[in-house]
Amino acid sequence: MFSYQLFSSRNFPPLSDTLKMLAEVGYAGAEGFGGLYADKAGLAEMAAGLKANGLKMRSGHFGIDQVEQTPDWAIEVATTLGMETVIVPWLHPDQRPKDGAGWHALGARLQKAGAPIRAAGLQFGWHNHDFEFFKTPDGAIPQTALFDGGPDLKWEMDVAWVVRGGADPLEWIKDHAHRIVAAHVKDIAPKGENLNEDGWADVGHGTVDWKTILPALRAIGVTNFVMEHDNPSDHRRFATRALASARSY
Repeated sequence: MFSYQLFSSRNFPPLSDTLKMLAEVGYAGAEGFGGLYADKAGLAEMAAGLKANGLKMRSGHFGIDQVEQTPDWAIEVATTLGMETVIVPWLHPDQRPKDGAGWHALGARLQKAGAPIRAAGLQFGWHNHDFEFFKTPDGAIPQTALFDGGPDLKWEMDVAWVVRGGADPLEWIKDHAHRIVAAHVKDIAPKGENLNEDGWADVGHGTVDWKTILPALRAIGVTNFVMEHDNPSDHRRFATRALASARSY
C-alpha cells in the first residue's frame, strides 16, 4: 500500500484539504504524527477525515513521551484509527545517547515502552534518521546498538536517511529483514540542488536507487510504503510525482 506521511504537508493546512488531496491523487492511506492526535478533538478530526476520504492509517508516529507516559492513549489512538504499527520516530539532539552503551540502553527503554503496545496486539518500532548510522566515539553504530538492546523492536526504515548516514540500505534490508515492517520512500536531490527544499527531491527525481531498493523491500514482505518529503514547496506536486514514480518500480 502506498501511504503518505502527513508531516510532509504540515505547512499546507488544513488537514481536511490534505486528506482530500491525497484521495484525489490516488493514495490508499496516510501516516499520522503525534501532534495530530494529541487529544480527543484531534483524534476525532483525524478519524472523520480518513473515513470521509476512504483512506487507511496502517502506521503512525508517536513521541517517546506519548508511549511511555500515556500508553493507554497511544493504544486508543492506534485502535481508533485502525493502525497496525506504533512508531517512535525521533529524539531531540540533547536526548540522544553519546556511546554504544547509551544506545543499547535506549533500545532497552523502547523495548519496555513497547510492552503494553505489543500486549494490545500492535507492532511497535523505531523510525531512523541519519544520526543512527554515524559511529560513536567508542566505535558503535547506534542503530545496531539500539536493536541489540530492543530485541522485539520493529523498524520503519527511512531509506533516504540511511543513505544520508553513509550506509548501504540494501545491506541493512538484508541483515534486518525480520524487523522491517514499513519504509519511508523519499529522495535526495543532487548536491547543490533543491536547496529551498533542504536538499530533498520528489521520489524518482533524485539520487536514491528506488528502482532497486523498492523491489528489495517487497521481496522481504514489506507492503506499507510511506511517501515523505521533509520540506516540499508544493505538497500536491510532491504527492503526485512520488506516487507515479513508486508505482512504476
